[in-house]
Amino acid sequence: MRWRTILPQHCVLMVTCLVTVLEAVPIDIDKTKVQNTQPVESAKIEPPDTGLYYDEYLKQVIDVLETDNHFREKLQKADIEELKSGRLSKELDLVSHHVRTKLDELKRQEVGRLRMLIKAKLDSLQDVGMDHQALLRQFDHLNHMNPDKFESKDLDMLIKAATADLENYDKTRHEEFKKYEMMKEHERREYLKTLDEEKRKEEESKFEEMKKKHENHPKVNHPGSKDQLKEVWEEADGLDPNDFDPKTFFKLHDVNNDGFLDEQELEALFTKELEKVYDPKNEEDDMIEMEEERLRMREHVMNEVDTNKDRLVTLEEFLKATEKKEFLEPDSWETLDQQQFFTEDELKEYEKIISLQENELKKKADELQKQKEELQRQHDQLEAQKQEYHQVVQQMEQKKLQQGTPPSGPNGELKFEPLI
Repeated sequence: MRWRTILPQHCVLMVTCLVTVLEAVPIDIDKTKVQNTQPVESAKIEPPDTGLYYDEYLKQVIDVLETDNHFREKLQKADIEELKSGRLSKELDLVSHHVRTKLDELKRQEVGRLRMLIKAKLDSLQDVGMDHQALLRQFDHLNHMNPDKFESKDLDMLIKAATADLENYDKTRHEEFKKYEMMKEHERREYLKTLDEEKRKEEESKFEEMKKKHENHPKVNHPGSKDQLKEVWEEADGLDPNDFDPKTFFKLHDVNNDGFLDEQELEALFTKELEKVYDPKNEEDDMIEMEEERLRMREHVMNEVDTNKDRLVTLEEFLKATEKKEFLEPDSWETLDQQQFFTEDELKEYEKIISLQENELKKKADELQKQKEELQRQHDQLEAQKQEYHQVVQQMEQKKLQQGTPPSGPNGELKFEPLI
């Protein structure tokens, strides 16, 4: 099995990146029902991006640790409590010197990368004299006190940081989407204020028309229901809907053959449903809303099917879900166009925040403009002084010529006209 099957329940995205498949338990499949299916080699599948700012470092550390047979064996036998308590991290002391050397190098590279990010940030703020070590404390996925050595504390901090960060990953995405929708509405209303009454009515009418056009779409099947899965079976897999078999379906869509349907594999099942509502060529369809819809579908199925809440769906969990009444007779699915993302009070509060931010930016812009004007004034003053000095020099040269004194060079040397 994969390491990810024993990591904490909220760390599934990190776990997906942890290791390649050792040996997936084979699942019987009726070959006569599947046309042109080719097994997917696990090694060729790129692990998904976790969205963490230290994603690459995380993947590299796991790749190196996996090369140590002792650590790999210990991890296979570990349970969730061992990972959460940090006891497994102590096994790092027993890995080979070669592995430790590679981990040390990865940590030095990561610390160097973070320092470059800090320097770039400080340069952009034109700040100097800051303590890099103090700033490194904000990065809790490594032990900044020892920037040259990868220790058991580093592995413990990496696992705990990723677990905590990914626990709020979906929640953060929902919050960002809500802000996006409020910003869209805010900008629309601000634009309407710039129009005269006739134009404003035209825009309002167009807005309502686009909204109705978007809402006029085919029925969306309840995510994870039999109807929804059968549609994938028929249209995406090219199989006879009368031969629908949950076990075969699971095997077909376990793309990396690891015995689980992970979040990415689940989200891929909803593409057909999303295409009913969203088309990138249509002005009325918002692709950001489509991704929010996909996320909501995945969360719903996980809540219904993932009984042990490890954010992975096993074959057993999947088959049990297909026996439930909700699988055969689901409620209708409410798409985003049937829901309200925010209240008027929330929008007003958000607009207050925007107003404060805009005022702050305007204040900074005014300060920069004053600085620019002062610099321009100083520049003009220097140019005037330069011009005045140049005129004085010219006058002195002319006076010397009138008195018969040879003109001087740029360094004060005398210039003599050659005798002919």
